[in-house]
Amino acid sequence: MRGGLVTTTLRDGGIQVDFGGEVVRSDRDEPVKVGRLGDISIDDNPYLHRHFLEFVRKDGFWWVVNVGSRIPAQLTDQLGLMRSTLAPGAAMPLVFATTIVTFSAGPTTYELVIGVDADDAYSTPPHRVVGTGSTTIAPTTFTESQLLAVLALAEPVLRRAGVGTWQIPTAVEAAQRLGWSQTRFGRKLDNICDKLSSAGVRGLRGGQNGAAATRRMRLVEYAISTLLVTTDDLALLDAAAPRVDCVRKEASA
Repeated sequence: MRGGLVTTTLRDGGIQVDFGGEVVRSDRDEPVKVGRLGDISIDDNPYLHRHFLEFVRKDGFWWVVNVGSRIPAQLTDQLGLMRSTLAPGAAMPLVFATTIVTFSAGPTTYELVIGVDADDAYSTPPHRVVGTGSTTIAPTTFTESQLLAVLALAEPVLRRAGVGTWQIPTAVEAAQRLGWSQTRFGRKLDNICDKLSSAGVRGLRGGQNGAAATRRMRLVEYAISTLLVTTDDLALLDAAAPRVDCVRKEASA
């Protein structure tokens, strides 16, 4: 995927569509079209519709409309707190100053970064209380090591808004990120899923119908949607990495 976050503050009801550095801006009257034909032209992919997305101004908002016939688009706010699927034929108002739109056509995934007039947009207020020690969610308490295990799985989604759960690392990759053995990571993951399952969270039990990949995806979706982990917590993961490197260097000395 390509693209960067919109940095320009838009006024006068305008919209900006950024596709990997190719930027199209429009005022209130002119729609922006995306597809193999359009203002944002992606003409090198035969799997993509000629006319796929349109950004139009209506009822005081900019709307994104899926005018294609079979490809959905995923919408995410800049903080990753809201995720929606825009099916063919559906439309949705852009209520955030910055919205990430991702979609796949054939083997390729694309990213658009959409910016709208800040005066028209909703600003998310502070909502998480910062504290010290373990993190509490409902009746369930997590240790620092358990939180690190969740962060290792959720890191790609937290670091880049718009990334889907298909980029969640495997258990082996997450264990390597933390410098843990796969057995240790597996035990932590089991403990986390057991705690959440006991608290009423569904889809985290193993067994015949509970594939490991599905369980990891469900855990990450839950952790991000309930703010069990946020981008602020990535500092814990980064702080753990130097400790892991030091241990490895001492072991090889």
